[in-house]
Amino acid sequence: MDTSYDVIVLGTGLTECILSGILSAEGKNVLHMDRNDYYGGESASLNLTQLYRKYRPGVEVPADLGRDRDYNIDLIPKFMMANGEIVRFLTHTDVTRYLEFKQIAGSYVSHEGKISKVPATEGEAISSSLMGLVEKRRLQKFFEFVQNWKEDDDSTHQGLNLEKDTMVTVYEKFSLDPASQDLLGHAMALHLDDEYLTKPARETIDKIVLYVASVTRYGKSPYIYPLHGLGELPQSFARLSAIYGGTYMLDRAVDEILYENGVAVGVRSGEETARATQIICDPSYAPTKAHTTGKVVRAICFLKHPVPNTSDADSAQIVIPQNQLGRNHDVYVACVSSNHNVCPKDTYLAIVSTVVETDEPEKEIEAGLALLGPIHDKFVSVLDIQEPIQDGTADKVFVSKSYDATSHFETVCDDVKSIYRRLTGSELVLKQRPTQEQEQADSTA
Repeated sequence: MDTSYDVIVLGTGLTECILSGILSAEGKNVLHMDRNDYYGGESASLNLTQLYRKYRPGVEVPADLGRDRDYNIDLIPKFMMANGEIVRFLTHTDVTRYLEFKQIAGSYVSHEGKISKVPATEGEAISSSLMGLVEKRRLQKFFEFVQNWKEDDDSTHQGLNLEKDTMVTVYEKFSLDPASQDLLGHAMALHLDDEYLTKPARETIDKIVLYVASVTRYGKSPYIYPLHGLGELPQSFARLSAIYGGTYMLDRAVDEILYENGVAVGVRSGEETARATQIICDPSYAPTKAHTTGKVVRAICFLKHPVPNTSDADSAQIVIPQNQLGRNHDVYVACVSSNHNVCPKDTYLAIVSTVVETDEPEKEIEAGLALLGPIHDKFVSVLDIQEPIQDGTADKVFVSKSYDATSHFETVCDDVKSIYRRLTGSELVLKQRPTQEQEQADSTA
């Protein structure tokens, strides 16, 4: 190993790889290590052999599941908002040159055990089967309010102050019933629980605007997804880092982080050491510097059919709002298929997940599993949600958050921006990188 770097990054989860790519592009000398022999860490996409090695070690992969290389199975199911922050990260760094995307066919919400499409416009609200005529009119007026809002025009505010008034106040203003509140707060703003109700309305309204704008961009649903699985995202940022001189070492154990006077100065792997003034890592590389704030249960399910009641969609997200289940957190269902190059033809991958609330985690996702119809096989895991205890500015070890139960990447982007700010002392400003075409043109000029 080279003896000295500006930054050492441990773990190839998406958060770590985005930071590695951005810092390398900014001229930092980066060493990036991972104990696994694949990119992505907990956000990897695995083939069948890797999946079985992780969840059923020593068990032979059944021959009827098909070829190993036809599978790219996400460990953490997340879709990308078409207008979301993660897309800005991809386009500004020109990482999109390594990726192809496909739209997710449908965005649904479960209400009283029935799956319905999430309305995202006034027209869809009027035609939705989720509510009666009177409630449809109220929801339409809410969408009109959001669409017409102008920051500097008080006449569009209808007496509301989004910085001070809570969402409870906003819902009361439009006389929206609990079903409409669930739809807006959970299926569109994608809040995990109901804590948002008593907070200023600004964040939730912004999230609803993002959802609607993302639907408008491509139609059908607000979500896009990379062909070959989410593991393509960290790999693409790793390529960006390599282009700018970053050094990568997979399948390399990290035995300890080295300190002098309480400040990190490098890492040791076997008999070798590498020094750096700053270290970024996921919680598994610095367990004493993170604490568990909860758990997430996920079930990776193999299906031989589309999810019922989604019009045979090749992909879908379904939100089951927590109030429907008497829970404190929503249950999410994410489904993709062979059209996304993640499994063989006529096979579907569905992942059901939620935040754990009891000592029987698998029972907590039963409502999501029940929506899937016959399940060919499933792999269940329960993982800790971990966050850093300190911000890293004192000891120079910057620990990322583990992946939560949200079905999108906005919280990952927030963590990237937070670590960057603590690491550099300045806000992350995404500078537009030259595209491949621009680079080629410059090289031939």
